[in-house]
Amino acid sequence: MPTSRQPTKRIYTKITVLVLVILFILAGFLDYPPVWSKIADSINNVVAVNMPHFFNIPFRLGLDLVGGTHLVYIADMAKIEEDSRDDALQGVRDVIERRVNAFGVAEPVVQTSKVGDSYRVVVELAGISDINEAIKMLGETPILEFKEANTEPPRELTAEESKALNDYNADAQKRANEILKKVLENPNDLASLARQYSEHQASKAKDGNLDFIGPVGEYQQLYEAILRFDAGTLIDTIINTDQYLYIARVDEKRTGESQVQASHLLICYSGAPYCESSLTKEEAFAKIQELKAKATVGNFDILTRENSTEPGASESAGDLGWFSRGEMVEDFENVVFNMPVNTISDVVETDFGYHLIYKKSERAVDEIRPTVIAIEKKSATDFVPAADEWKNTGLSGKHLVRSQVQFDQNTNEPMVALEFNDEGKDLFKDITERNVGKEVAIFLDGEPISIPVVNEAIRDGRAVIQGGFSVDEAKLLAQRLNAGALPVPIELVSEQTVGPALGSESLQKSLFAGLIGFLLVALFMIIYYRLPGFISVLSLAFYAVILLALFKLVPVTLSLSGLAGFILSLGMAVDANVLIFERLKEEIKSGRTLGSCVDEAFKRAWTSIRDGNLTTLIACALLFWFSSSVIKGFALTLGIGVIVSMFSAITVTRLILKLVIAWGPVRNNWRLLGAKPDKE
Repeated sequence: MPTSRQPTKRIYTKITVLVLVILFILAGFLDYPPVWSKIADSINNVVAVNMPHFFNIPFRLGLDLVGGTHLVYIADMAKIEEDSRDDALQGVRDVIERRVNAFGVAEPVVQTSKVGDSYRVVVELAGISDINEAIKMLGETPILEFKEANTEPPRELTAEESKALNDYNADAQKRANEILKKVLENPNDLASLARQYSEHQASKAKDGNLDFIGPVGEYQQLYEAILRFDAGTLIDTIINTDQYLYIARVDEKRTGESQVQASHLLICYSGAPYCESSLTKEEAFAKIQELKAKATVGNFDILTRENSTEPGASESAGDLGWFSRGEMVEDFENVVFNMPVNTISDVVETDFGYHLIYKKSERAVDEIRPTVIAIEKKSATDFVPAADEWKNTGLSGKHLVRSQVQFDQNTNEPMVALEFNDEGKDLFKDITERNVGKEVAIFLDGEPISIPVVNEAIRDGRAVIQGGFSVDEAKLLAQRLNAGALPVPIELVSEQTVGPALGSESLQKSLFAGLIGFLLVALFMIIYYRLPGFISVLSLAFYAVILLALFKLVPVTLSLSGLAGFILSLGMAVDANVLIFERLKEEIKSGRTLGSCVDEAFKRAWTSIRDGNLTTLIACALLFWFSSSVIKGFALTLGIGVIVSMFSAITVTRLILKLVIAWGPVRNNWRLLGAKPDKE
């Protein structure tokens, strides 16, 4: 007897089927969006509604389907402490990813693994068939090093060499004294004497004129020695520096641009350069306003250590040291050079985020223009040259966080910005402090790629390299710096290349095999199980469309092994339907009502389907966690396929079957159902 709940169940079934149909259609458009695009274009041509195309997410195909190069490297951890090896391996992966991305390789895969004591990096480069080019691109053991001039002789001077060195410098001192005597006797002849005796070629060509010099750079020692003299003073003593003996006259002094000593508190936001904060711009502004209300000269350092998002601020308290105009971004300088000493600024916005600035002091820097006669001295390395022109500083690629191209705010010239981690910041500070006015070379794979001159000590771990670069030259240098920041050497131990033609052929054969298999299975199900078999084909079509859409959305990298997992899961989906329909035949023969037959068939088949698929899922999980990438792909596609197949068999097939059997022409047509009651 019909009950009041039966109409409600039928409505619920119809609504659920309608939802599944809509889901099927949307998944189908996701699988093959050109169908929707053609429909949209046709409608747009008739009615000006400007229907958009369906969003297109391509399938991610593995190397064995699209062709490419598979490389396996072993990282040499011999010089890395045990506790730091995992971090170092991740550093290698990050460097290789940056290197690959810099060269525009499509969808590269860079994975790391540890097998016993072996640390491995697996690189898959789709679309690259020239394995030699790929190996060259990644490099086998690229090392980025920062080096300073080596002024240390490889050994002690012999007695003869020491005597020759002392004799030379004594003679230089004697010559300098004689020249000074001539200068003092004829002060107005300084220029002509410089042309005659000076051994400093740049100034000699200009009658001894050095132009204006400052407290940093090549002439720092000379500057400090003559700073106390007034303009017009001929200095009556020899000025002894590391390289020259100077006879000097202060021709002109001028007040140069001011320098400021300051610190700052930075609150950056997501999207700002070098920012690792998750704050939005609005949240960052609210935070800096809150800190501004609390900040005083007395607690500024504490607030900065506790709140600033600048890397290393917890140690440096945001200290920027002394700096001149042109060294900071324009918006920052416009504020700090105009605010009173010993005050804290209002909130300042720059590209890096929001700042509070504490101006500690300000000073004017004198510049001096001298005329000199320079007599060259010799050092131990002139007699015993250093074994290498450059020596290591300990600063290497593992300390470099990133480099990128920036543009000078005043000249708009491209320059290369560097940022070091905390350890690198300290090393770089020491290097720049002892090499002001000298060159520091950057080596990649043993070859210098840039030799900038240090203008001043850099203490915040951020530096820029300027050198009249073109944009392309700056990009190339930044690219090389990023590419070379490899923390440990790597050794190539395996290489494999799949040609694009072979990959395309494999893909076509796999799709053809899958289509033929699906058609044969569909034909068998319809012939053997008739109407339930046809419904199972609809359910399998739903399963295939939904599964392919999931492969796009997850996303899953489809390789040959992944396609094998997909096709195998298709077979398991068919198996579930076979179990259900065999139970259905048994129930129909028992003489039950058709509705109860369907319910009982699904109920009795469910335990078998559940247990079989659950054991398969356990096997997939084990394969995924403990196998290589190829087997992982098989396990992943099979596992997802099994889950979807259970849904399609238990839910989709059941709903369609219950909807169909409620239709009068079907209800008593046992031929369509493939079985009839034994008592009929």
